[in-house]
Amino acid sequence: MSDFDQFRLSDEHHMLREAVRAVCDDKIAPLAAQVDDSAEFPQESYDALRKADFHAVHIPEEFGGPGADALATCIVIEEVARACASTSLIPAVNKLGTMPLLLAASEDLLKRYLPAVASGQAMFSYALSEPEAGSDAVAMSTTAVRDGDAYILNGAKRWITNAGVSEYYTVMAVTDGEAGANGISAFVVERSDEGLSFGAPEKKLGIRGSPTRELYFDRCRIPADRLVGAEGSGFKTALRTLDHTRVTIAAQAVGIATGALDYAAGYAKERKQFGKAIAEFQGIQFMLADMAMKVEVARQMTYVAAAKSERGDKDLTFFGAAAKCFASDVAMEVTTDAVQVLGGYGYVKDYPVERMMRDAKITQIYEGTNQIQRLVMARQLLS
Repeated sequence: MSDFDQFRLSDEHHMLREAVRAVCDDKIAPLAAQVDDSAEFPQESYDALRKADFHAVHIPEEFGGPGADALATCIVIEEVARACASTSLIPAVNKLGTMPLLLAASEDLLKRYLPAVASGQAMFSYALSEPEAGSDAVAMSTTAVRDGDAYILNGAKRWITNAGVSEYYTVMAVTDGEAGANGISAFVVERSDEGLSFGAPEKKLGIRGSPTRELYFDRCRIPADRLVGAEGSGFKTALRTLDHTRVTIAAQAVGIATGALDYAAGYAKERKQFGKAIAEFQGIQFMLADMAMKVEVARQMTYVAAAKSERGDKDLTFFGAAAKCFASDVAMEVTTDAVQVLGGYGYVKDYPVERMMRDAKITQIYEGTNQIQRLVMARQLLS
């Protein structure tokens, strides 16, 4: 495994951060509490992202997108997550859903589906997990059987982010039950396809504004030309996808943690006890210093991983898992400490840090639990 490679934020990256933060502070952060309370998709925030062209910045220019590199994409997700974690799943999941196509799809599929995502007319979700196949994704039971010029899908997918709102879905299904991981293929399914239906939205601890639902396939017939890559290559594509998109979850975690740190530091300067601001107490100062130190290390790890994602480095698997694992653990620690800095006020919904703490938890779970990330890293170290 190579040493940490250097990344460099260009002037364009710094300008991008300022532009995204301005949109988020003005249009997205003021709605975050309402989005959490209502548990409804943040349509106004999505509209703000679309207007500023921040909803799918990773889409290449040839398909109508901004063509942002992996580092720029992380900056966008980080800044949106700092304001509203639910909304940050719009650019994050658009990348997750389209990454299999960018890695393996035909030019025809790319031209057919990416422009609509780039323009904001459609979102793209990713369907890998099942009720009985989470960390053990190879155990999936959803099938796709060839029938002339079509495939017929049967089964169910669970924990699908933005399900029911997204127009398109990358779905992994078994095409050869005897071949194990080599018998799984990837397909594009459209929301309007007959035989596709959705479960009720999950009632979640956090990211409540991002709908999470099951997908049900009941003899769902799709054209054979919606196969992504070769038949049997789907699981390999899924793993390659996660190598890249775990970096975006790390960015989301960094953003959530940054939002909590910023709020806690500001609160500490204003809140007075024993005749002075609590920021003057060394105990609070040490907490804030530790929080800031961890956030910055997580950010640096995430940016290194993003640079490796952009280059397609051979050690991306390790660094993607490491960035996601470390940053999400930091997000949970920092948001919990932010609640502690606010004391009783941190525990009530009048202040945003309790929401940030709830939102942070999922970053330790989705796109592979942090226990799975440690397995991934260990295998890379020992291979």
